[in-house]
Amino acid sequence: MLKSIYAVLAFLFFTFSFGQNTITLKGKVIDDATKLPIESATVYLSSVKDSSVVDYTITDKFGKFNFKIKKVDKPVYLKISFISYEDYKVNLKDVSSDQDFDVIALREAAKNLDEVVIKSEAPPIRIKKDTLEFNASSFKVRPDANVESLLKQLPGVEIDAEGKITVNGKEVNQILVNGKPFFDKDGKIALQNLPSDIINKVQVSDTKTTKEEKTGQAATSNNASINLTIDEKKNKGFFGKVMAGAGSDKRYESSGLANYFKNKTKISVLASANNINSTGFSMDEIFDNMGGGRSSSVWMSGDGSFSINGRRFGGGSGITRSNMLGINYSDQWAKDLESSGSYFFSNTNSENLNRTNQTNLLPSGNFTTNSTSKTLDERFGHNVNFELEYKIDSLTSIVFEPKFSKATGTYKSNSSQISRDNVDALLNESTSDNSSESDSNNFSNRLTFTRSFKKKGRFLSISAYNENNKSTDENKIQSNTIFYQGTQPDDTRNQLGITNNITDNLDTEFEYSEPITDSLQVKVGTNVRLDKNIRKLNTFDFDGIANEYSLENDFLTMRTSSSTKTVTPRSGIEWNKSKFRVSFDLGTNIIKFDNNSDYLDVKTNLSKDYLLPFVNASFNYRFTKAQSVWLSYNYDYDMPSATQVLPIEDLSNPLNTIVGNQNLDLNKYHSVYMNFSNYDYATRSGYGFYSGGNFYTSQVVSSTTFNADRKRTTTYENVSGTSNYWFGLYLNKTYKKDLNTFKYGLRINNNGNESKGFTDGEMFTSKTLSISPRVNFTYEYGELFTINPTYSYTFNKTNFTNYVVNSASNFTHKVNVQVTNYWPKNWIFGNDFGYTYNSNIAEGFKKDFYLWNTSLSYSFFEKKLMAKVKVYDVLNQNLSSTRTISATSIRDEENIVLRRYVMFSLTYKLEKFGAKEKKPSNRFNW
Repeated sequence: MLKSIYAVLAFLFFTFSFGQNTITLKGKVIDDATKLPIESATVYLSSVKDSSVVDYTITDKFGKFNFKIKKVDKPVYLKISFISYEDYKVNLKDVSSDQDFDVIALREAAKNLDEVVIKSEAPPIRIKKDTLEFNASSFKVRPDANVESLLKQLPGVEIDAEGKITVNGKEVNQILVNGKPFFDKDGKIALQNLPSDIINKVQVSDTKTTKEEKTGQAATSNNASINLTIDEKKNKGFFGKVMAGAGSDKRYESSGLANYFKNKTKISVLASANNINSTGFSMDEIFDNMGGGRSSSVWMSGDGSFSINGRRFGGGSGITRSNMLGINYSDQWAKDLESSGSYFFSNTNSENLNRTNQTNLLPSGNFTTNSTSKTLDERFGHNVNFELEYKIDSLTSIVFEPKFSKATGTYKSNSSQISRDNVDALLNESTSDNSSESDSNNFSNRLTFTRSFKKKGRFLSISAYNENNKSTDENKIQSNTIFYQGTQPDDTRNQLGITNNITDNLDTEFEYSEPITDSLQVKVGTNVRLDKNIRKLNTFDFDGIANEYSLENDFLTMRTSSSTKTVTPRSGIEWNKSKFRVSFDLGTNIIKFDNNSDYLDVKTNLSKDYLLPFVNASFNYRFTKAQSVWLSYNYDYDMPSATQVLPIEDLSNPLNTIVGNQNLDLNKYHSVYMNFSNYDYATRSGYGFYSGGNFYTSQVVSSTTFNADRKRTTTYENVSGTSNYWFGLYLNKTYKKDLNTFKYGLRINNNGNESKGFTDGEMFTSKTLSISPRVNFTYEYGELFTINPTYSYTFNKTNFTNYVVNSASNFTHKVNVQVTNYWPKNWIFGNDFGYTYNSNIAEGFKKDFYLWNTSLSYSFFEKKLMAKVKVYDVLNQNLSSTRTISATSIRDEENIVLRRYVMFSLTYKLEKFGAKEKKPSNRFNW
C-alpha cells in the first residue's frame, strides 16, 4: 500500500515538473485615442495552420498582460480582442524566448462593428459590460462529452457534487438554450443531454426578471444565468441518444432523447423508465445514475414531533420505480411572436422500510420512542408549461406564462411505535394501518406588460400573477393507541377522513420609472396581493352494521378559511454608474388578515389589521471587471396559518392535540446578505466569501406540554431575538502545463441559529453552530486520465440554556475519489469510491460505510454505439442512516436503500445535421 502511495506521488511530481521550460509574454494594451489602459481585453495565441487556441489571458485593470506558456515551434498569431475595438494581430514565426510587446494601442471600431464581430474569429473569452462570453470551441472536451463537461472546463465555473453551478461565486439559477428554456429553466436536462459539440457560445450574465429584461434595467438578483447558443451549422438537423439496460436483482433502466432543430423551430422528446432511484434523464457515460446513496447527518430546528398516523410518512425514501415522458417545443410563429413550452408525464412507485429511534428531551425527564413502518407510495403527474412573447413594437411587449399541473396518487402505510421513559417504564404504544387517495390540480399564470420609452430609463410595467390550487385527499385510518400512565383513555380509530383544500393567490404590480439624469431614476409603484385558503375536513367512523364509513365524527370535522389582503404603495430610486449600482425602495404594507372556522357548530371569526414597513435595498460595486461586492437588505414578514391562530382543537393525531392562539402575532424579520467575489482570468484563480442572516423581532414557535402518558398538547407563542445566519468562503485555482491540468478548491460553510421554544411551560434557548470545510483536487492528463479526490468534514453543536441538557454535538467525515481512465482508445473505465463516518449514530445503527461504484464502457461503430457494464455498490455496504438533532429531540433513522447490482446497457447515438459534419478536432494524437 505504501509503495503504491509513493508511486502515485512520484507520478504527480513528475507530471507537475514536466515542461517547466516556459516562455513569458507581456505587454500593455491601451486605447489609441485616449491612451487609457483597457481592462479585460482578451490576449491569446492561435495556430496559423488551423486557428486552434494555444493559450490565452486577460488584461488587468492597468491594461497589462503577463502569461507563461511552453515553447511553441510553429507559426502562431498573437491576437488581442476587445468589444467595440478593432482586433489586433501579429504573426510570430515561433515562440522560443521571452518577449515584451511594450504598449499595444487598439483603435475604436467602425459603426458596422456588429457585422465584423460576427464574421471574425471569436476569442476564447470576451468580457462585455454585463455579459461574460466563452467561445466553446476554444475549450477542449472529449468529442462525445455533454454540455456539463464543457462547463467544467470554463474558468470560474464550479459544479459541486450536488450539481449546483456557480460562476465566479454567483449561483446559477437559470440555464437557457438560444434564450429559451429547454424543458425547464433550471437547465439540468440540457446540461446532461445536449452534446457539447453543438454549442457555439456560453454566455453568462446576471439573472433578470421579465420586467428587467424587457426594460433594460440592471438585475436586482445576485444569481447568474447561462445562455447556450447553438452553432448555426448544428441548428438544422436531428440528433439524439437511446439507451437500454438490464441488470441483476431485476434492475433495469432505459432512456432516450430525440431532438429536431430547424433554425427557430426546436422539438425535443425525452423518455425514461428505471427502478434504480434515477431522475431518468442523466446520460453521463461514466457515473450515470450512481451518485446517490451516501447517508448524511441533518441538523434542523423544530419541535421534533412524530406522527404515527402515517400521513405521507417516509415519502421520498426507499427504492423508487419511475417512468417519464417529456416534450419540449420552441418556435417563432411570426416576426414578433415567439413561443416555447413543455409537457411532462411522470409516474413513480416508492417502497420503503423505516426504523426510527427518537429521544425526546424534556425538563421532567427524557423518553424514547422506537418505531417501524412500511410504506408504498405511487404518484402520477402531468405538467404543462408555456411561454408566449408578443412584441407589439420595438418598445412594447407582452409575455404570457401559463402553467398547469395535475397529480394523483395512492399511499399505504403500516406502522407501529412504542414509547418508554428514562427508567424503561412503558408510556404508550400504537399501531396504524392507513391508506389514502389524493388528487390535486394547479394552475398558475404570469402576465407581464412592459412599455419602454425613447428616453433611457423611462418605462411602464404592469404584471399579474395568479395561482389556483384545488386538492382532495381521502384517508382511511385504522389505528389503536394504548396509554399506560395517568388517566388518558385508549384511542381506537377506524375512520375515513376527506380533506378538501382550495387555495387562490393573486399578485398584481404596477411600476413607473422616470429618469432624473442619465444614471439616476426614480420609481413609483403599487403591489396588490390577495391570498385565500379554504380547508374542509369531514371524518366518518365505520358503521359495522351498514358496513360503510357513514357515521360523521363531529370532533374530527371542521372548516377553516384564511384570507389576506395586502396593498403596498412604494417608491424608490436607482442609481447606475460604471462602477456601482444602488437601488432603494420604501413603502408600507397595509394588511387585512381574516380567519374563520366552523367547528362543533361554533363559528369563530378573527380579523386583524397590520401596518408594516416595506424596505428593499441593494448595493453592487465593481472594483474591477473581476472584483465585485454585493450588499442587500430587506424587511420581511410571514403570516401564520389559520390552524395557528384559530382557537380550535385539532384532534386528528391521537398523540398530539393542536390548539391555535388567537393572540398570535406575525413572523417579522430583517434579512441581510453580503457577497464578495474575485476571479482573475489571467492566473485562472478565484476566491470570495459571503454572509447573510435573518434576524427576527417576532417569530412563531411551538409550545408543547406533555401529560403522564407523554401525549402532547401543542399551541403557538411569539418570541423575539431569534436568528439564523450563514457565512462561507471559497477559493479555486487551475494550473496547466503541457498535457497536465491541476485544479484545486477549498470551500468552508458555516451555519448557525439562535432559537427559542417552550416545553412543559418553560422557555429554553438553543444556539446551533455547524461548520463544514471541503477540499477537492482534480488532476487531468490530456484526454487519457482524470482523478478527483474530495474530503469534507462537518461539525454540529448545539448549546442549550434552561434545558435538560447543556449541549449536543456530532461530526461526520466524508471521503470520495473518482478516477476515470480513457485509455486504450474507445474504452472508458470509471471508479467512484466513497467513505462516510458519522460519530454519533445511536447504538444499533451503523456509523460508517463504504460506497464503491464502477463502470466500464466501449464505443464502436464510429462511436455511435456504446456498450457498458456497471456495478453499483461493489462492496454491498450502502445504507441510509441519518441523525436529526432539534431543540427537543435527537432522532436516528434508517431507510432501505439500493444495494449492489450489476447493469449491462447499450447506447446508440444519432447525429444528422443539415450542414456537412466536420470531424471533431483532436488536440492530442494517440
